[in-house]
Amino acid sequence: MTPGIRPLVAGNWKMNGTGASLGELRSISQGFMSGLDTETDALVCVPATLLSRAAEAVAGTPVKIGGEDCHSRENGAHTGDISAEMLKDAGASHVIVGHSERRTDHGEDDATVHAKAEAAWRAGLVAIICIGETREQREQGATLDILSRQVAGSVPASATAVNAVLAYEPVWAIGTGLTPTAGDVAEAHAHIRAKLAEKLGAVEAAKIRILYGGSVKPSNAVELLGVANVDGALVGGASLKAADFLGIAEAYRSL
Repeated sequence: MTPGIRPLVAGNWKMNGTGASLGELRSISQGFMSGLDTETDALVCVPATLLSRAAEAVAGTPVKIGGEDCHSRENGAHTGDISAEMLKDAGASHVIVGHSERRTDHGEDDATVHAKAEAAWRAGLVAIICIGETREQREQGATLDILSRQVAGSVPASATAVNAVLAYEPVWAIGTGLTPTAGDVAEAHAHIRAKLAEKLGAVEAAKIRILYGGSVKPSNAVELLGVANVDGALVGGASLKAADFLGIAEAYRSL
């Protein structure tokens, strides 16, 4: 945790969910209305097909809804893509950019992520900018170098605590059940904070949320979320079930 920063627990449903899944979302919102909202902010990023219905499902509750990706352009001949403005119109307040699955599956580089973050701000969305190393890079001892490069290339100089959230997701821990040690997470998050300070200035960098993502679950949430400079979680599979997502958020009652 970082003193003075209100944590954020964010879910990423990825390519999962239909209308039948909205019941889980309603259960999540009920959990936060029962007192969890005093501990942490809540966000669930859902597939574009669910955005408007998800926004309606949580209307009037503390839970916000986000998109999972956006195009850098406002409109145009980009079949199958979705602009940040479209996400905003459908009820989103945030959008994930630069997730490792986008970087790997779609070849997105730091410049693309940078442009998407700026597109999010153009539409009035908060950008959740993802960074993280692969297993091969970690085994080569290049983790901090990779994080330095990604902060430099993916985070626009106009990033602030109001318009941006960083998410550190070690690629090798996503969906594998593997997690780095608390010490590994502390080292990575401290390094990210330092690089943000170099880029944005120490005052602004000290206020930006840095989330941890990568096989976060109720059983390890207290340990991971209690690490210095960890200001919440970006939760994958565990966000699909209300009980698991709420169990992670409940960790803040113990911290």
